[in-house]
Amino acid sequence: MAEEKEQQLPDLDPVRDNSTAEDFKTKNKIYDLILYIGPELEQFPKAKRKLAEKIDNCTLEILELVVSLENKHYKKTTLGELDNKVDVLRNLIRLAADPQYTRSKKPCLPMRKYEIVSRKVNEIGRMIGGYYKSLKK
Repeated sequence: MAEEKEQQLPDLDPVRDNSTAEDFKTKNKIYDLILYIGPELEQFPKAKRKLAEKIDNCTLEILELVVSLENKHYKKTTLGELDNKVDVLRNLIRLAADPQYTRSKKPCLPMRKYEIVSRKVNEIGRMIGGYYKSLKK
């Protein structure tokens, strides 16, 4: 009876046949970005909460696309959408760091945080580009 209780539990998140290790790396990078930028978005001035909301929605949409990418057999279209979303996110973050965007001339996202976030977004963009190139072959 003790042997029956020690049976192995099934994997809760099995790797699908059409998923690759790159899917999971990208998903983890996006997850880290969301965790990092979340508290920063809460610090935006009240007048610029719409921008913070747009950045938050964009990062969540990117995460959704990467998760859906794991389940798709034909990935090129989703990778194209993903690339577009990452480009939109880059521009929204750039706008948040621009001091001319606010009346007080103080950027919503401090330069130090902007550098970190933009590095993370660029790394995600490079991963997506590399993944797309690997599918072309």
